Amino acid sequence: MAESREHTFTGTRGRVTVREWPHDDPRYIALLCHGYGEHIGRYEYVADRLVRHGAAVYGPDHMGHGRSEGERVLIDDYEDVVTDVHTVEERARAEHPGVPVVLIGHSMGGMIAARYAQRYGSGLTALVLSGPVIGEWQVLTELLAYPEPPDTPIDPATLSRDLSVGAAYGEDPLVWHGPFKRRTLEALSSMLDTIRKSGTLGALPTLWIHGEDDQLVPPAGSRIGIEAARGTDFTERIYPAARHEVFNETNKDEVLDDVTTFLTRTLP
Repeated sequence: MAESREHTFTGTRGRVTVREWPHDDPRYIALLCHGYGEHIGRYEYVADRLVRHGAAVYGPDHMGHGRSEGERVLIDDYEDVVTDVHTVEERARAEHPGVPVVLIGHSMGGMIAARYAQRYGSGLTALVLSGPVIGEWQVLTELLAYPEPPDTPIDPATLSRDLSVGAAYGEDPLVWHGPFKRRTLEALSSMLDTIRKSGTLGALPTLWIHGEDDQLVPPAGSRIGIEAARGTDFTERIYPAARHEVFNETNKDEVLDDVTTFLTRTLP
């Protein structure tokens, strides 16, 4: 695996920890946005593939996640998370002037990435959305019906057909295994509404990848948001029988081949 290092910065709501997978002479910068309750350390395999493809890779632990500060999984405003990711981009650009930037987001990170592209898309060369929470997410509606969300842990078996992925997830001390926070759900709902109202992605090359058997973020709900936000350069890949974490699936090399092929096409 590619070597990595960490640094921290003062984000909008406290200290944010960023992991970097450096490249001495990168063709591009890849920004990674992880999903709800997890952390960027679960993306070692993805980062390794991207480094071998020519990228310098950067990814923060979002506020309240992983090694970053904040009450666990509490996010009051996702715009703050987008701002923190932009700080990561600014550092990456300072270290690699003139190098194009691509953004890759998974699940909740896909929602963050979509909003990021609406705010800062003029500086991006490409966008990859993996199993994104965008459009309509039935889980959100169900959980917001409760004054306090019930403690219904994620079934690790829904992550990947490779059951070792779920086992590692269940034993990972940096993964949140408790209930959703209502304030986080309300902020998530507000962000979905903001994305709906904020227009399309224009000419930004966008790749949507999703597991056909994703029970956590079903593709039908995401498609509603994708169709509303997609721009003029759009590609989709729906993987038969794949579950939520396509980057950790049994066909993860096929998925990452599709991602790197897409990026090769879009890079100048």
